[in-house]
Amino acid sequence: MTQVADDQMAESIADSSWIDELRRRGAAQFESVGYPSTKSEEWRFTQLAPITRTRFRPAGRESHGKLIAETVAQFSFGKEAAAELVFVNGFFEPQLSRLGKLSLGVRVMNLAEAFASDSSPARQHLAKYATIDANPFVALNTGSFRDGALVHVARGMAIEHPIHLLFVSTAGEQPTISHPRVLIVLEPAAQASVVESYCGAGEGVYFTNAVTEIVAGPGARIDHCKLQQESLSAFHVATMQVELNRSADFVSHSASVGSRITRNDLNVIMADEHAQATVNGLVLIGGEQHVDNHTMLDHASANCPSHELYKHVLDGKATGVFKGKILVRPGAQKTDSKQTSKTLLLSDDAAMNSQPALEIYADDVKCTHGSTIGPVDEEQVFYLRSRGVGMDAARHLLTYAFAADITRRIKVEPVRRRLENLMAAQHGLPQDLRITDLGAHDEAARNL
Repeated sequence: MTQVADDQMAESIADSSWIDELRRRGAAQFESVGYPSTKSEEWRFTQLAPITRTRFRPAGRESHGKLIAETVAQFSFGKEAAAELVFVNGFFEPQLSRLGKLSLGVRVMNLAEAFASDSSPARQHLAKYATIDANPFVALNTGSFRDGALVHVARGMAIEHPIHLLFVSTAGEQPTISHPRVLIVLEPAAQASVVESYCGAGEGVYFTNAVTEIVAGPGARIDHCKLQQESLSAFHVATMQVELNRSADFVSHSASVGSRITRNDLNVIMADEHAQATVNGLVLIGGEQHVDNHTMLDHASANCPSHELYKHVLDGKATGVFKGKILVRPGAQKTDSKQTSKTLLLSDDAAMNSQPALEIYADDVKCTHGSTIGPVDEEQVFYLRSRGVGMDAARHLLTYAFAADITRRIKVEPVRRRLENLMAAQHGLPQDLRITDLGAHDEAARNL
C-alpha cells in the first residue's frame, strides 16, 4: 500500500454495518491506484512529493490535554455558533462540543452516531457525490475515515446562526494522518450557514485528508465557509463536492492561510434550472508554502448563473496554483458565468500559476474569465503617499485592501472578523479594521 500503514486500512474496514462495504470499496480503490502522479494534468503543479514519500500512521484519539483545550478555545466561535462540533484527529469529542438548542428538524451530529440509524440521511447521501473513482484522496478518505459530521436541515427550516465544525489535528513523534468527513443535506427551501475550521494543536508533521459533500434541495440556500489554519509543517488535501437542485443557492468562501502544502478541489454541479453558485477564495501565504486551488463550476442545466473570485497574496518563496473551469453542458442555455483570479506578489521569489478555462457546449450563454498576476501597483502607492501615508504603510494598506475585497463579502460575522483581524495583524494595522475604515484611501483600495 502506498505509504499508508496497513493497519490503518484493517481498522477502517472493521465495522460490521452498512458502512462496511463503502469502506471496503474505498480502501480497494486506493490500493489499486495509489497517490496521483504529477504526470497527470490535474496534479501536474501540486507539490505531492513531500506527502507521497512520508509514511503516515493513523492519528488516534487524544486525551483532553491543556494544548488541545487551548487550541479549541482559540478557534471556537463560542455563543456565536448555533452549534459547534469539535473533532480531534477526526474523532468526535462531545465534551469539547456544544450542540446548543436547535430547532426541531435540524440535526447536527457525528457520523458514527448517524450510522446506527437506517433512516439517517447519511445512508441516503454519503459517498454519492464525492466518488472514489474520481479522486484518489477521496478513495483514501472513504476507506479510512472513522467519524465525521452530519448536518441535516429539514424542509423549510432556517438556522439564524452558523453551525461550526472544528477539526483539530495533533502532531506526534511520527507523522500522522486523519480523514475528516462532512455531509451537509438541506431539504427543499431550507437555509443554513456552515463553517468548517481546520487547525493544529502544536507543531509537527501531520496530514489532513478531508472530504465534504453538500446537497441542496429545491429552493434551499447554504452559505458555506472554510477556514484552513493548519500548522505550517502540516499537509492539507480537501475535496468538496456540491450538488444543487432547482433554484438552490450556494455561496462559498474559502480561506487558506496555514499548512506547508494545500490542495483544495471544489466541484459544484448545478443539476437543475435556476440553481446558482457564488464561489470566492482567499489565499494568504508566505515562506515556502504552496496552495493549489482547483475549481469546477458544472452548468448541467439551463438558466444557472455562477460567479467566482479568487484572490491570492504570496510572500517569500510561496507558490500558488489556481485552475478553474466553467463547464457549460449541451442544453445549458442562458448560462451566465464569470470567473476571476487575481494575485498579488509581495516578493520577487513568489510564483503563481493561473489557469482559468471555459468549456462550452451551448450557444446562448454569457461566460467570461480573467486572470491577473503582479506586484503592488506603484501608482496606487504614490496616490496614498501623496495623501501623507508612508511608503510601508501604503503597501500594507493596499495589500490589506486587496484581500479585504473577499472578506467584506462574507456574511458570517465570526469568519469575516477572524480573517480581517488576521490580515490586520500581518500588516501591522489596528485590529477590527474594516475595508470601509480606509476612508480617503478607499479609492485606491477599490481599484485593486
